[in-house]
Amino acid sequence: MNHSQPSLYPRRIGVITAFPPGRNSLNEFGYHFVNHLAANDAVDSVVLFADETDAGDPKRLPANNEKVEPVKSWTFNSVTNPFRLVRAVRNAKVDAVIINLQFATFGDSKVAGGLGLLVPAILTKLGIPTAVVLHNLADNVDMQDAGFADSKLMAKAMSSAGRALTKAILAADYVALTIPRYVEFLRDSYSADNAILAPHGSFEEITEPSFGIPDEKSRKILAFGKWGTYKTVDVLVESFRQLLDRGYDDLELVIAGTDSPNSPGYLAGVAEGCQDLSNVVFTGYVAEEDVEQLFSSAAVTAFPYTSTTGSSGVLHQAGSYGRSAVLPAIGDFVEVIEEEGFVGQYFEPGDASSLADAISKLLDDEGLNAEHGRRNYAAATGIPMAEVVDWHLIHLADLIRGK
Repeated sequence: MNHSQPSLYPRRIGVITAFPPGRNSLNEFGYHFVNHLAANDAVDSVVLFADETDAGDPKRLPANNEKVEPVKSWTFNSVTNPFRLVRAVRNAKVDAVIINLQFATFGDSKVAGGLGLLVPAILTKLGIPTAVVLHNLADNVDMQDAGFADSKLMAKAMSSAGRALTKAILAADYVALTIPRYVEFLRDSYSADNAILAPHGSFEEITEPSFGIPDEKSRKILAFGKWGTYKTVDVLVESFRQLLDRGYDDLELVIAGTDSPNSPGYLAGVAEGCQDLSNVVFTGYVAEEDVEQLFSSAAVTAFPYTSTTGSSGVLHQAGSYGRSAVLPAIGDFVEVIEEEGFVGQYFEPGDASSLADAISKLLDDEGLNAEHGRRNYAAATGIPMAEVVDWHLIHLADLIRGK
């Protein structure tokens, strides 16, 4: 990074993000982004505007924790989030703010969630250099399937509201997206010249893993996420039963993660329906230090989605550990992940037999399994998060220079 004009680089940066041990969406990305930002020599301090949860104080970073000032300044589904965040940012006297954002970051209730998305526009209006890392687009979300609307009429209203909120987000100084055609869409549909392409970045510099099927007592099929809306495991459980009937008697199904905020109690219902299966494991919430072992032990990772909201952070994690994946053949999702360089064995969404066929193909062909793992590893680790942080610092410096 060029430090020839250090005064122009932001030395004190605020980051608004969900953060562990809280379990709100994008907390993993927020954790690694803040960690690498604090490790950057050009940064003196990072003010972490974290979500206030019942899980405890924001998790300590493995290094450079002394440079991070955690401020619990917003709560999921609270209508006061814009007021609290704006007050906290102004009091912290930061040089610039980066917001780690998707459309349900601040809440799954329409009012609280929508109000939170006004924060980028408010901060920018106040003259604070503000950047957004945007992980999905409202225009590409099936509002009904994703649990945000319970009727077609409501889905249409939500889509209209989504466009209005997208315009509010685009009031930020720049909006960074990891998918090229998302950038093109915002430029074409919203005339958003400040929508720019930024790499997602690999969370850690991970030693090259072993590829293929791990040499363990059972071959594990892993599904990891927040479950209950468009991400459901019912079809995966049914496909698992079919695989057992086909003679795959050394399999274990690992369902990791928690309920989606929109679907409390979902996984408990699934577990009740699996009581006759001794080889189905529900892990619950997975702590950051346990993620590596979870993925490294998997023979196949499964994504039993019926629709998508954009790029998959879980697929990035699976790739970083060299795992193969079975993926739904949803047009938008296929195009997005292939643009990023990932590969998968595809199945028809909602079709248990198609999903079982896709899993069996990767279980039966270890060479194909290993090849997919290598390609996904290359896609996930191509650009380290440290370089992504440098990219943001350069763009923020341009903002400060221009204000």
